[in-house]
Amino acid sequence: MAAYLQWRRFVFFDKELVKEPLGNDGAAPGATPASGSAASKFLCLPPGITVCDSGRGSLVFGDMEGQIWFLPRSLQLTGFQAYKLRVTHLYQLKQHNILASVGEDEEGINPLVCPQVKIWNLEKRDGGNPLCTRIFPAIPGTEPTVVSCLTVHENLNFMAIGFTDGSVTLNKGDITRDRHSKTQILHKGNYPVTGLAFRQAGKTTHLFVVTTENVQSYIVSGKDYPRVELDTHGCGLRCSALSDPSQDLQFIVAGDECVYLYQPDERGPCFAFEGHKLIAHWFRGYLIIVSRDRKVSPKSEFTSRDSQSSDKQILNIYDLCNKFIAYSTVFEDVVDVLAEWGSLYVLTRDGRVHALQEKDTQTKLEMLFKKNLFEMAINLAKSQHLDSDGLAQIFMQYGDHLYSKGNHDGAVQQYIRTIGKLEPSYVIRKFLDAQRIHNLTAYLQTLHRQSLANADHTTLLLNCYTKLKDSSKLEEFIKTKSESEVHFDVETAIKVLRQAGYYSHALYLAENHAHHEWYLKIQLEDIKNYQEALRYIGKLPFEQAESNMKRYGKILMHHIPEQTTQLLKGLCTDYRPSLEGRSDREAPGCRANSEEFIPIFANNPRELKAFLEHMSEVQPDSPQGIYDTLLELRLQNWAHEKDPQVKEKLHAEAISLLKSGRFCDVFDKALVLCQMHDFQDGVLYLYEQGKLFQQIMHYHMQHEQYRQVITVCERHGEQDPSLWEQALSYFARKEEDCKEYMAAVLKHIENKNLMPPLLVVQTLAHNSTATLSVIRDYLVQKLQKQSQQIAQDELRVRRYREETTRIRQEIQELKASPKIFQKTKCSICNSALELPSVHFLCGHSFHQHCFESYSESDADCPTCLPENRKVMDMIRAQEQKRDLHDQFQHQLKCSNDSFSVIADYFGRGVFNKLTLLTDPPTARLTSSLEAGLQRDLLMHSRRGT
Repeated sequence: MAAYLQWRRFVFFDKELVKEPLGNDGAAPGATPASGSAASKFLCLPPGITVCDSGRGSLVFGDMEGQIWFLPRSLQLTGFQAYKLRVTHLYQLKQHNILASVGEDEEGINPLVCPQVKIWNLEKRDGGNPLCTRIFPAIPGTEPTVVSCLTVHENLNFMAIGFTDGSVTLNKGDITRDRHSKTQILHKGNYPVTGLAFRQAGKTTHLFVVTTENVQSYIVSGKDYPRVELDTHGCGLRCSALSDPSQDLQFIVAGDECVYLYQPDERGPCFAFEGHKLIAHWFRGYLIIVSRDRKVSPKSEFTSRDSQSSDKQILNIYDLCNKFIAYSTVFEDVVDVLAEWGSLYVLTRDGRVHALQEKDTQTKLEMLFKKNLFEMAINLAKSQHLDSDGLAQIFMQYGDHLYSKGNHDGAVQQYIRTIGKLEPSYVIRKFLDAQRIHNLTAYLQTLHRQSLANADHTTLLLNCYTKLKDSSKLEEFIKTKSESEVHFDVETAIKVLRQAGYYSHALYLAENHAHHEWYLKIQLEDIKNYQEALRYIGKLPFEQAESNMKRYGKILMHHIPEQTTQLLKGLCTDYRPSLEGRSDREAPGCRANSEEFIPIFANNPRELKAFLEHMSEVQPDSPQGIYDTLLELRLQNWAHEKDPQVKEKLHAEAISLLKSGRFCDVFDKALVLCQMHDFQDGVLYLYEQGKLFQQIMHYHMQHEQYRQVITVCERHGEQDPSLWEQALSYFARKEEDCKEYMAAVLKHIENKNLMPPLLVVQTLAHNSTATLSVIRDYLVQKLQKQSQQIAQDELRVRRYREETTRIRQEIQELKASPKIFQKTKCSICNSALELPSVHFLCGHSFHQHCFESYSESDADCPTCLPENRKVMDMIRAQEQKRDLHDQFQHQLKCSNDSFSVIADYFGRGVFNKLTLLTDPPTARLTSSLEAGLQRDLLMHSRRGT
C-alpha cells in the first residue's frame, strides 16, 4: 500500500476556463445569460446536465429534458431530442461513431418501469438528427428497478447494464441490431451495481462488475460465464474506471479508504488516497480522483446531486507509475470529468467547463531537473516517447548525480540504461573499487544481455561473479552459451574460476572447450579426483593423452597405481580413445614411446616391473631404455632378496635378460649396473661378450682364483697374448707357492715366444719363493732355440752374400762384355724363334709379332715389366715421402712418445735408400748422410724417452 501523502506534488497542468468561440453571442441554447461583460467570455452549458461522456472528437451531454448535446472542438454546441423525459446514461464508443444512451420516454405513475436503451449511429442522419439504429427496454423483466451504469465493448458485440437491485444484463451480439443480439441476466446480487467495464486480453473478454460491497469479474467470451470474486470492497457510482495498457488494463475501484487495482483473476496493488471519492477517471496514464474532504459528512452516492451543490471538492491527478501528483486543485460541485483533444475538461454545476492542459515535456523535465528528480524525469520522458539519445543523456546525468551523492546502487542502474549510447569504459572506471563490485556486476550483466560486450567485459564479469560468490548467476552465464557464442577468453575464465574455488564451473568450461591441461590440473591439484582425471585422459586423442600422462603420470601413479599402469600399457602398445567407457575400435591405433614413461614409476617398483615385462613381451622392439630399466630392477630385486629360492629365480631372470642380446649397443651401461649390484656372474658374462679379457683376468686375480686365471689365459690367450705376461707378473708377486701355475705360464710363454728371457727373469725376481729351478728348463730351452736361430741367420746371411756377389758379377759382365742371346724359343708363345725377333738384356727373347701384341712400350720387357713396376712404384712412393721432413720434425717435438713416431716412419720406409744401378758415384755420399740422420734421430728419441 502506497500512501499518497508521501508523493510529491507538481503543477504539470495549466487550468483555465473554456471560452466561447469568437463570434458567439455567449448564450448557449437554453442557457441563462450571465450578467456582466466578463461572463460572456466563458462557455456556459445548458442547465440540467445529468450525464456526460466524450469520444470521437466531441463532449457529449445529456440533460433532464431528454436532450443530448454535442460539443466539438470548435465549441459550437449542438443537440437533439433523444428522449421525451430525461437522459440518464451515455456511453460514447472510442473506435466507432456509435453512441449508446439510456433514458425515459414514457410518463406514468411509476416511471421506473420504462427506461429505454437507444443505439445512435452518429455518422448517419434521420431528419437532421443522428440515426437511431436500435431501441429496446433496459429492464429485461417486469420487476421495477433503476439503471445504475452502462458499458459497451468496442467490438460492438457486448453491452452490459447494471441496476440498483444488484443485477447485470448482458447483450451479446451486434448491439446495433435487434435480430443479431441476445439479452440475458449475467449477474444477480444484493447490492447496487456501481460500475462496469469490459477488458479484452487476446481472444478473451472479461467484464468487471463492482457494487457497493464487492468486485467480481466474468469471462463473457465463452460459455457459462465463469465468475471470479476479486474483493469484498466496493465503491460508489462513477468511482471505477479501466486503465490503459500502461497499467496493464487494470480495473480501478476508488473506495473511501484506498484505491484498488484488479486483474481479471486477482487483486493488484492499492493506494491509500484519503477522502470520500466522488469521481474516478483514467486519462493518458493519470488517475483523476475527485473527492470530498472527510470533515464534510459523506452522503450516499444515490442521493440527489442538488444536496451536494455547495461542497468544495478536490481534484487530484495521480501518476501511479511514477508515484507523484501531477496536479491538484479545488472545484465547487463537479458534475463530471471528461477527456478529449488531449486535455481534461471539468464540468461544474454552474455550467462552466474548466480545461486542464498538460504542460509540454521539456517544461516538465526542467521542473524536475531543478529539484534533482531525475527518476521522475526519466519516467516522464519515456511516457512522452523521448528518443533514445535524449533518454541516455538523462540517464547519464542522473547516474552522475547519484554517484556524486554516494548512491552507487542507484547510479549503476541509471548507467545501465545508457548501454548502447554511452561508452562502457566511462562507467566501468567508476566501479572498479572492490566495495562497488556488485554495481559493476549489474552493469556488465546488462551489457552482455544486450550483446554489446567484448571479451574484456566478459572476463571482468567473471571476476566479479567469483568475487561476489554468485554461483547461480555464474552458472547461468557460462552454461547458456554455445561454443560459437562465446566471446571471452576461456583460458582466462578458467583461471579466474579456479582461483576463486569454483571448480565445477571451471571444469565445465575446460571440458567443453577442450582445455585438457586445465581440466586435469583442477581435478588433480584442487579436487583430488584422480579416477575422473584418469578416465578423462583415456578419452583424449593420442597426442593429448600422451602429453598429459607425461605431465600428470606421477601423481596418478602415486594414488591409483594399478589403473594408471593399465592405461600406460595401452598407451604404449595400441592406444584408442575410449568413448563413454568403450574403446573406439574403428580408430587407428597409436603407440607412444614407452621409455619416456619410466620416470612415472619412480616410487612404484612393482607396477614398473609389470609395465616393463608387459612391454618386453608384447612389443619386443621396445626402446633400449625399457630393457635397461628392467635389468636394473631385476638386479635390485636380486640384491635385496633374502629367500635363497627366490634369489636364485631372480638370478636366472637377470642372466636370461643379459643373454637376450638387447645389451650389445649399451654394453657399458649393463656392465655398470651389474657392478653396482655386485652381480658377478653378469659382470663376467659381459666381460667375455665385450672381449674384456684383461678385466676377467683382473677379477680372478682379485679373488685369488689361480686356476681360473690359467683358464682365462688358455681360453683367450690367442686373442690377447698379454694375458700370459700378466699372469706371470701376478704369480711372481705372490709370496705363496705358485710354482705349478708359474710353470704352466712359462711353458706357454716359451711356446709362443711371448717375452724375452731377460724380462722373464726380471719379472720372477720379485718373488722370494721362486728359485732358479722354476725357470731352469725355460732358460735352457730358450738358449737352445736362440742358438738354432743364430745358426739359421748366419746361413741366410751367407746365402744373401753369395747371391749379391753373383748379381754384381752379372752387372759387371753386362757392362764390360758382349751379351750373347742364345734362346731359341719365344718367352711368350714358347715357339721356336724366327726372324724378326726382339731380345732384352734380361735374357728374354720374343717374336716381333708377339712382342708387339703384348708389350706396353718398346723399352720394357713384357715378362719383367710387372715386377719392375712394383719396384718403381716403391721408389716413387719413397721419393714423395722425402718432403715429409718438416712434418716429421714437428710430430717428433710434440709427441710424448718419440720412439713410436720414429718407428712409424721407419715402417713406412721413409728412411730407406734404394741404390739404383743408374745412381751416380755421389749416391754413396748421400747414403752416408742419411745414415747419419738416422743415427741422430735415434739418439734424439732416446733422450726424449
